Amino acid sequence: MCFRTLVNNGDENPDRGNWTNKTEYILSMIGYAVGLGNIWRFPYMAYKNGGGAFLIPYLLMLVLCGIPLFFLESAIGQFCSQGPINMWRAVPVLQGVGLSMVMVNALVSIYYNVIIAYSLYYMFASMQFPLPWSSCSSWADRKCSSLPKVYCNVSGVLMTNWTQENITCPSSNKITVSVESPSEQYWDHVALQRSSGLDETGPVVWHLALCLLLSSIIVAAALIRGIKSSGKVVYFTATFPYVVILILLIRGVTLEGARDGIDFYIGSQSNLTKLTEGQVWKDAATQTFFSLSIAWGGVPTLASYSNFHNNMFLDSVIVTVINDGTSVFAGFAIFSILGHMAHVYGKPIGNVVKEGFGLAFIAYPDALAKLPISPLWSILFFFMLLTVGLDSQFAAIEVITTCLLDAFPNILKSKRAVVTILTCIIVFLLGLPCVTRAGIYWVTLIDQFVASWVMLILALMEIIGFCYIYGVNRFIKDIEMMIGKKSFCFWLWWRACWLFLTPCIIAVILVWSLVIFVPPTYGKVQYPAWGLALGWSMVAFVLIWIPVIAFYKVIKAKGNFCKVISLCSPSEEWHPYLDIHRGERYSKNTAAEETVSDNKTEDKKM
Repeated sequence: MCFRTLVNNGDENPDRGNWTNKTEYILSMIGYAVGLGNIWRFPYMAYKNGGGAFLIPYLLMLVLCGIPLFFLESAIGQFCSQGPINMWRAVPVLQGVGLSMVMVNALVSIYYNVIIAYSLYYMFASMQFPLPWSSCSSWADRKCSSLPKVYCNVSGVLMTNWTQENITCPSSNKITVSVESPSEQYWDHVALQRSSGLDETGPVVWHLALCLLLSSIIVAAALIRGIKSSGKVVYFTATFPYVVILILLIRGVTLEGARDGIDFYIGSQSNLTKLTEGQVWKDAATQTFFSLSIAWGGVPTLASYSNFHNNMFLDSVIVTVINDGTSVFAGFAIFSILGHMAHVYGKPIGNVVKEGFGLAFIAYPDALAKLPISPLWSILFFFMLLTVGLDSQFAAIEVITTCLLDAFPNILKSKRAVVTILTCIIVFLLGLPCVTRAGIYWVTLIDQFVASWVMLILALMEIIGFCYIYGVNRFIKDIEMMIGKKSFCFWLWWRACWLFLTPCIIAVILVWSLVIFVPPTYGKVQYPAWGLALGWSMVAFVLIWIPVIAFYKVIKAKGNFCKVISLCSPSEEWHPYLDIHRGERYSKNTAAEETVSDNKTEDKKM
């Protein structure tokens, strides 16, 4: 055993490999958890829900929901050293949940790859002066204008130069014509070459297709040796965004209007009365949940490469706190520059604030175009989006390849590079419809249907499976095998979270999300009926594996009642990966006795 460890670069688990050191693991976890939602969604959510007051429910949801789920998933992955499918050997009847997680990653990796392509395109487009979206150019139409157009109705004639002719125009006669900023038209007409709707697919936008190819090549190169290569890349990709955010913040606070922007974000404009509104608490829980990428399978996958006795509890607290801190930190950089933009345009902050694509590719580029040396700031910003997107994409692809390698270790173990390259090629090909002229509609459809409340269902199934069916007492014993004995009071809190607080919060959010669900749109463009049906089909494709796999296993039991019941008990393959870590609890006789004993204990508690 010692000889095998030495010849495998010091890996505790030579068959699967381990992180080279703790730093690479933490940086990979931070890179995975800190995604685009921290930068382009949280600031808007805080602004909309009372500014600084929003931090109260946001931090509370981190404690009640974020940390418990992150701790749960990290412990599962580290204990069994398996990906999201094989970790369900603990509850075989729910193994379909693991397959659903892989399906989510497959679909999400497609549209994340496209977002990385957008960032690459804008980064390259920023390498010119002036920035191409700084003014209306040949690609613009008559609606393009940097300033609002106001006409005066003088005796039935619309005049544009009434101020120059010293004509006083009553406010009742002023007509404001809606205009589109140069950055908005550049996004629609040049970057996306956007069609009128999902029905009008149009040709592939080749500059985006080439950026999509480059994105796939970067991801494949970074993951060619699995965590051994990606662990080196994250030293840069996980830390560089913080450098850029700090640079943009320092530059932003020196601009006129920055104080107004920060006040609207989290300062004196904070509205504590918002805390009485249920929507604020729902938004806080949703943002906490999705910003940590819970139930995507990435957390247990990355944790599965940790050493068995690694303190995953401390890691979970560190990563989740840094994740939430990043959201708040990024908001200052975003709103300081948006405040300057509002000052330049003479508009209220609320009229320039957007979220999602609107913030990243319209509002913020527009604001950056107003700064001196604008190409520099633009390149930094889009390079930051690129690195943040890449870290999330690394984990998504790693989930897929890890599951394949765990499923067919004898065949694929020596072919990791081939599996990674083929996975990236497939993701690239499936992403091509998303870089047609209707591509943004496809990206939005996947985002709204797959990367939203489907995660809530999977997270709820995780808690039901491991805390109720497998048994929270047995699960705690597994954790103590890794991090040592803990006090009763310590586990009392986690029992309360896993058995009651966290599942109740998830259930409320899930029901609420379904009740208030409205069909997604892109701006003012409505989706056709067949597009919405396709969205629901993607949801069904992700979730259908849960009942299908359960039904298959029950049928395979051939009506044998004992075998059906055993599907709710750990299989013989559920144990720590290495023999040296199994101890007496997971020897064959002891494991069988403990299964009966723990089941009786759980029955008494229930």
